[in-house]
Amino acid sequence: MKVLVTGATGFTGGHLARHLADAGDSVRVLVRSAARLPDDLRGRVEVIEGDLTAPADLARAVAGCEVVYNIAALYREAGLPAAAYRAVNATAVAQLIEAAAAAGVRRVVHCSTVGVHGDVEQPPADEDAPLRPGDIYQETKLEGEQLARDAAQRTGIELVIARPTGIYGPGDRRLFKMFGQIARGRFLMLGPGRNYYHLTFISDLCEGFRLCGTVAAAAGRTYILGGGEVTTLDGVVRLTCEIAGRRAPLRLPLWPVWLAGAACEIICAPFGIAPPLYRRRVDFFRKSRAFDITRARRELGYAPKVGLREGIGRTLEWYREHGWI
Repeated sequence: MKVLVTGATGFTGGHLARHLADAGDSVRVLVRSAARLPDDLRGRVEVIEGDLTAPADLARAVAGCEVVYNIAALYREAGLPAAAYRAVNATAVAQLIEAAAAAGVRRVVHCSTVGVHGDVEQPPADEDAPLRPGDIYQETKLEGEQLARDAAQRTGIELVIARPTGIYGPGDRRLFKMFGQIARGRFLMLGPGRNYYHLTFISDLCEGFRLCGTVAAAAGRTYILGGGEVTTLDGVVRLTCEIAGRRAPLRLPLWPVWLAGAACEIICAPFGIAPPLYRRRVDFFRKSRAFDITRARRELGYAPKVGLREGIGRTLEWYREHGWI
């Protein structure tokens, strides 16, 4: 098929563009700067330079495509106003669907996040679990879902919403903060780590996205895409230590650090500077994230293949080969 991928200069979007090209699709990407495109995608994909928030650029990007995969998003960055998140994560999603429908695109697969469910009180959570976004990123991703459904209903285009769990794999920078520190023996564990942590290896996620774009029965549905194993944060840390050949990390009590983060936020806020420590970072060590992928297994045929041991091993190996650790 002729497909469009947004966000291809990012970790997930780049891997998806590569995965779809390997599967035989004719892939077009919408990027703000072609210079930021991964080297191995050059010559393999058609490049449209443009902005997700510009309707004219969207119209150029979707022309002639059958399926659009919207992976682009504004993630957590210090100092950005709420309006910036809303423009990319919400408003632009509806504009993209409107443009796709006008161009005759059959289906849009929109990447949201399991973060819209917030802290999972009764894990594992499925797609019908309560929605409790906890920050501006999660709030605008949920708003993007709602605007996407409204636009799809108005236009009649097929819409599939995917909510990935924690994404990791070769080239990932977000969870590199944890994996890299563990591999270098510098990781500090806060609290007991009994909270659930649900990871998704990037190749499994990309196949999940492809199924969202191709399985006929997926139209109009929402799917959680996660790995096949759910463990605790402590379990992930211990497994990573074992693979990296490191001792278990030093542990500190969680709540004093959380209170210190709150104090840093209060002190830094009047000056408009990013706090060196903040509560959301500490929440990583206490909030549970465990999800039920039964719907995706049953309706899409989604079947994660990469287990945690293999996935973490492949990720650490990539970091070593590229001099990150």
